[in-house]
Amino acid sequence: MPTSAAGSRAGGFTLLELLVVIAIMALATAGVGLALRDSGATQLQREGERLAALLESARAQSRASGAAVRWRADAQGFRFEGLPSLALPSRWLDSATGVRGPGVLWLGPEPLIGPQQVVIVSPSYPQRAVRVATDGLHPFAAEALQ
Repeated sequence: MPTSAAGSRAGGFTLLELLVVIAIMALATAGVGLALRDSGATQLQREGERLAALLESARAQSRASGAAVRWRADAQGFRFEGLPSLALPSRWLDSATGVRGPGVLWLGPEPLIGPQQVVIVSPSYPQRAVRVATDGLHPFAAEALQ
């Protein structure tokens, strides 16, 4: 009957070796996932959600102060007229982002405003667009357009 010598090891890996390899693979996978850039749809959707939040903030500030506030898109980004210049950001996250169609929204100070919308686009992804809109009663919301 064959016997193995003391201290020799049969083929295979120990549990510790397998755990180390799995941990290295998990770290490498996480690094690759974080290194990947967002797709155009994700970037534009993020711009739309950020703009919706900024518009709601400006709308609340308009109601609180009683001052009329207008949002206007321009070549450098956008601006909120009627608020202090440093009250809210005035640049897109991606400098290529722009507005299709009229780029003016009235935000208050009345509690109810008329239905309004703005469509944001990026020349990097011409097939994508995001509409940021309100019916005048509900908050601004971002919606992807195809």
